[in-house]
Amino acid sequence: MTGQPVAPKREGTVFDIGYQNYSGPREGRSRARISIVKNGVRTSLGFGRGALAKVLPWLFIAVLVFIAIIMALVAGAADRLIGPEDAEQLNLPSHSDFYGIASIIFFVFAAIGAPELLCPDRREGTINLYLVRPLTGTDYVFSRWLAFFLVMVAVAWLPQFILLIGLLMGDPRPLDYLRQNWLDIPQFLLAAVPLAAYTTTLALLAAAFTTRRAYAAVFLVGLFVITTPFTTGLASEIGGTAGRWISMFNLSNIPVHVNDVIFGEPSLITGPAPAAELSSWILVGWFFLWTLVPAGVLWQRYRRLTP
Repeated sequence: MTGQPVAPKREGTVFDIGYQNYSGPREGRSRARISIVKNGVRTSLGFGRGALAKVLPWLFIAVLVFIAIIMALVAGAADRLIGPEDAEQLNLPSHSDFYGIASIIFFVFAAIGAPELLCPDRREGTINLYLVRPLTGTDYVFSRWLAFFLVMVAVAWLPQFILLIGLLMGDPRPLDYLRQNWLDIPQFLLAAVPLAAYTTTLALLAAAFTTRRAYAAVFLVGLFVITTPFTTGLASEIGGTAGRWISMFNLSNIPVHVNDVIFGEPSLITGPAPAAELSSWILVGWFFLWTLVPAGVLWQRYRRLTP
């Protein structure tokens, strides 16, 4: 007689591996934005990366600081050799001239550094991880823009403060110099903002249309380098009102004209340009046109992106 089938014996072990619900604060999009900004700043300056990645950004920063030191040494030597009154007549470069003198270095720095924030993310597909909810394409591109903007402002301010210290130390009466020139401080702080906004926007816009950093950098550097001699020569040849407007297309001078408006005088670089003869509101409006329109194109490029 066959007995009933015996059910197989089942054995199992339950492990408590400590999973539990997250009970901390949920910071959402704001935390994600801040993380992208921090990462962008570190990437732009080469922090957390190899030694080679640090060479280019800090080389450009060193060159800007070197220019400021040279300007301070020349001004200090002139004050001590021929006296402050006679040195003032020489119209030596000062804070109002620094951004114009160093503008091409700022543009090259932006052209090389800004693509690092956009091109690798699209080429390697990392942007799909960024755009997982709740982060949007607008959040991403604005955070990247803000990160590089902050870097550019800091890079612009650093040599200006070094120049200020050098001018104070080089003057026989530092306190008198500070009382007479203290207004330079808020002016060069403010003048760095349009320079940083303009270079950041154009550099990121160029990077938004390619996955290759070198392509974006070469295109932007070429754009700045070519427009300077072309517009300068053509404006001088034509002259008059047409020459002034042609001079406005010298892309490297656009934020420097705003610098001139802030300081109330033309710099050594933009002074000879025919565009300097135009009204201040035209120069400022031209700057906003060349900053806000590219910013809008950049935003449109990224706002509809989804993972």
